[in-house]
Amino acid sequence: MQLITLHLPQTYLEDIEELVKDRIYPNRSELIRVAVRDLLKSELWNRKAPKD
Repeated sequence: MQLITLHLPQTYLEDIEELVKDRIYPNRSELIRVAVRDLLKSELWNRKAPKD
């Protein structure tokens, strides 16, 4: 895996911390990986979807 630096608004970070605190995700890195993965899947799926 590659290491990147990410700048987020304070409110995003607070929400991320809440999800980690509530044990929805084990840590911030995993939450961000899942969020990026889901966004990429969604965007790429929409792009590759057959057009009517």
